[in-house]
Amino acid sequence: MTQPRRTKIVATLGPSTDEPGVTEALLDAGVNTVRCNMSHGTHEEHLQRIERVRAYNEQSDKTVGILIDLQGPEIRTGEFQTDKIMLQDGDRFSLDTALGDKQGTQDSVSVTYKDLPKDVEVNDVLLLDDGLVELRVEAVSATRVDCIVVVGGPLGGKKGLNRKGGGLTAAALTERDERDIAFAVSQRADYIAPSFVKTAADVERVRNLIEKDGGHCHIIAKIETALAIDNLDEIIAAADGVMVARGDLGVERDDADLPGLQKKIIKKARRADRVVIVATQMMDSMTTSPVPTRAEVFDVANAVLDGTDAVMLSGETAAGQYPLKVVQNMDRVCRRAEREHHVMRSQHRLGETFERFDESIAMAAMYIANHLGIKCIAALTESGASALYMSRISSGVPIYALSSHPETRTRISLYRGVYPIAHTPLASEHVSFNQEVINELREAGAVETGDKLIITKGDLTGEEGGTNALKLIRVT
Repeated sequence: MTQPRRTKIVATLGPSTDEPGVTEALLDAGVNTVRCNMSHGTHEEHLQRIERVRAYNEQSDKTVGILIDLQGPEIRTGEFQTDKIMLQDGDRFSLDTALGDKQGTQDSVSVTYKDLPKDVEVNDVLLLDDGLVELRVEAVSATRVDCIVVVGGPLGGKKGLNRKGGGLTAAALTERDERDIAFAVSQRADYIAPSFVKTAADVERVRNLIEKDGGHCHIIAKIETALAIDNLDEIIAAADGVMVARGDLGVERDDADLPGLQKKIIKKARRADRVVIVATQMMDSMTTSPVPTRAEVFDVANAVLDGTDAVMLSGETAAGQYPLKVVQNMDRVCRRAEREHHVMRSQHRLGETFERFDESIAMAAMYIANHLGIKCIAALTESGASALYMSRISSGVPIYALSSHPETRTRISLYRGVYPIAHTPLASEHVSFNQEVINELREAGAVETGDKLIITKGDLTGEEGGTNALKLIRVT
């Protein structure tokens, strides 16, 4: 059996994947979780994409998760009377909250964020269109922010607006986000990713809305603001995982800070037993090119070496010309990076004590696996918690999470080095029970006669967090 890829791939669905057979081809090529970007498309369009993935899950032996990515309070300019304008260095230009949406001129443009004048001061630097245009604030009135152009260039309508260093205080959730949360809950999404999270309170508000709608979706907090970096520990503690969203983060913070911040976020998330995704422009050139740049190959590989659970594709698959090729290339790069020896071993929490039985069993299983030539681990799990704990430890040993719960299996699809298998235990006697597990692993091509494996389980079936036993077995 080919060694399964440990790092998971998240691919965004969109117009390019709506062509017949494309979504299925991406999933066959190794996509583990699909992303629906609520900034684009209608609920009906996203529903059709989700249904295609669910049909695929039913017809195949694979398990693909669903992530709903909220738009958040994107602060944008209005539109111009013409298609676009050209700003030159030294030009005077104003952001006017009282101006009509489509009344932009060479001298001014409207903005969607009406409190902008309250949030900026003279000499603040404002960045438009992902930082391609740079303005310095010269004067502020009740409805206008008058600026001088520091870095000019073409400017079209509906472009993003950030302040260098962060600090714009738009609420983290909009009414549209609340509707999208209700949609995600109705579709039993595995993950919801709120945008522009600044504090743990933003995460808790999303969780309250999920619970209010009767859902159990896990939360992936997108780290894309300077304030989120300041409050990183509390956000990680409040969320089920984080996304290193490098687009807006690279605008609010100096882009040269991004590599260090990425490593810091991954390390902190893994140490807190949280899932982490690295996103934005990972293979952006493949939106229009059939091959990645060398820099993109390095970028994906470095995220793998840093220990991320997943790497994400956005416009490359949603709107790109080569969605299948980009997934195949990302798969190839991840597999090659995973051969590096230091990815396979870990000192994770070896000097600490634990309070939970399932976490202690998980740590023991991984220590044994890394030192006894174990072929694989079979983690019988209700919630997926024991498999998540195991996946925090770098190892070349695959972890097969056996669960009877479909929602647990799809959520696990995002965990690094964990592979879900549908399994409902039938036997209660230990030898027969163990043989059932071995038969499942044989069928999956994971073990053969003579292999050593570990089984972890709980005494009481159906009890979450009840893993309290570890068994070493040689396959006969």
